[in-house]
Amino acid sequence: MIKKFNLLFVTLFGIGKIKYAPGTFGSLFAIILLFDLFHLLKISPNLIFVVLVVIFLYSFFAINSFIKNNTNKDPNEVVIDEFIGQSLPIYLYEVSHGTEKEFNDAIIFYIIIFILFRFFDILKPFPINLIDKKYKNSIGVVFDDVIAGIYVVLILILFMIFKTYFL
Repeated sequence: MIKKFNLLFVTLFGIGKIKYAPGTFGSLFAIILLFDLFHLLKISPNLIFVVLVVIFLYSFFAINSFIKNNTNKDPNEVVIDEFIGQSLPIYLYEVSHGTEKEFNDAIIFYIIIFILFRFFDILKPFPINLIDKKYKNSIGVVFDDVIAGIYVVLILILFMIFKTYFL
C-alpha cells in the first residue's frame, strides 16, 4: 500500500505519467492548486505552509523509495519536485508584505512565476546543474527545483526593488 501511495505522491496522482512535458504539468498543477487555496478557498497561509513542509519532507522518503531500483535516478514521471519548487516562490509571493493580493494581480504574478520557474528548471543554470549532476538521489531531485524556485524569488525581489526606485 505504501508503494502505491508513494507512486501517486511522486507522480502527483498520475500527472507525471503524461507523455509530453510532465514537469510543466506538475508545475501547472502547483499553480492552480495554490491559487485556489489562497484566492478562492482563502485557506490560512500558516496551514498551507505546514502542508508544504510536510510534502517537502515526505518527498525525500517517497522519491528514494520510488527510484531505489531504477537506473534513472531522476525519472520524468517524478514531478513532486516541480510542485515543491514551484510552490516556494508562490508561497513567498502570497505572504510578502503582509497584504492581501488582488485577484488580477495574483493571476499576473502566478503566470510570471510559472514562466520563470520553468525557465530556470529547464535551463538549469549554476548551481542547479551541479546539484542535478552530483546528487543522484532524492536530494538532487528535489533541491535542483528548490534552487530554481529561489532564483524566481530573487528575480521578483530585484523587480520589486527596480520598480520601487526607478518607476
